[in-house]
Amino acid sequence: MPQSRFDVIAAETALQVAAPDGSTVHILCATGRGSSILFELPPGAVSTAVAHRTIEEIWFVVSGNGRLWRGDEDTEIVADLAAGMSLAIPVGVAFQFRCDGPEALRIFAVTIPPWPGPDEAYATAGKWAPTV
Repeated sequence: MPQSRFDVIAAETALQVAAPDGSTVHILCATGRGSSILFELPPGAVSTAVAHRTIEEIWFVVSGNGRLWRGDEDTEIVADLAAGMSLAIPVGVAFQFRCDGPEALRIFAVTIPPWPGPDEAYATAGKWAPTV
């Protein structure tokens, strides 16, 4: 993750990687306390369900439509996703999302603390059959 004090990164030219959930991630700016990404899921796609070991995330839906499932031992909820919505993914909560509209679902996210590496996310049981 970039960590210069004065990083400037354009989403369109940022490094792209595949997330553990199957979405496409554009790696944006990071500091010692948090990191940011823009991720996309194509129309009709359903992510793999995952949970995080140590980080929490705050999402902001930039464009597209879909649904987000979150669950733990006590609670399970499905939220509609549409441009302008913000949601939280607490540490250890399983989640899965899908793109239900005709355009890609694009979400800006902040991870707290910064994303530590490939072993952070682990697969879990989800609500829908994944397609990515």
